[in-house]
Amino acid sequence: MSDRTEELYVGYLVPSAVVVGRLRRIAAVAFVLAAATAMAASFGHRPLPASAFEFGTTRTFEGVVRESPAPMLLVAADPNRSGPVSSACLLVAPGKHGAGEFVRGLDGDRVRVSGTLVYRDGQTMVEVEPESMVPLGKAAFDPPATVDLGSVTLSGEIVDSKCYLGVMNPGESKTHRDCAVRCISGGAPPLFVASDEAGNRMQMLLVGDDGGAIHRDVLPWVAEPVEITGRLVSMGDLFVLHANPTRFRRLS
Repeated sequence: MSDRTEELYVGYLVPSAVVVGRLRRIAAVAFVLAAATAMAASFGHRPLPASAFEFGTTRTFEGVVRESPAPMLLVAADPNRSGPVSSACLLVAPGKHGAGEFVRGLDGDRVRVSGTLVYRDGQTMVEVEPESMVPLGKAAFDPPATVDLGSVTLSGEIVDSKCYLGVMNPGESKTHRDCAVRCISGGAPPLFVASDEAGNRMQMLLVGDDGGAIHRDVLPWVAEPVEITGRLVSMGDLFVLHANPTRFRRLS
């Protein structure tokens, strides 16, 4: 029978120096691998966009209602900021619903309304509190000039405006598709987000080629790389893309 001590680790015995050294080396290697994995994940993670949903904060807004091409409130812009004399705040209802019912019959009226502010990249939205909209009469207010910017062909992604502008973050791509489909189906205006070669993004309210609202017609294209040819129009600081969903082209 051999007198050599076998280097085995038995839970109820004190481990030998050889076993202790081996375990320490394994632990050190595991620590280094875990740290490297964490660093790689950190560097590979895309920063979240600078969007906001002021959940729990209710503000009061005054402006002029526009029913078309999407429910919106035209409010006076910051006088210290260069640009248009009004800003278009898109309007939505709580949950996955549009604000069509809230603004019906109020086109051109000045109103006071309470809601929660949502914003991203200069575009604002208000989630309207039900029954908070108070008509103040017809407005002596000139809407922002509409400028036809001509025909364009752009590549990008169709998103739901509510989540993309801040209610969800990042509120885009295939992981968000199911939520976006429900929001747009419920009346949230769709946006088309296009990027240029430098990675700069431009977001546009997406409407039909006749300028009317479109919702279910764009659902097959949501969260997919898509090319859209249409007519681009600016309404103050809001860009609107008029396009026919039957002519969208899915990109590989």
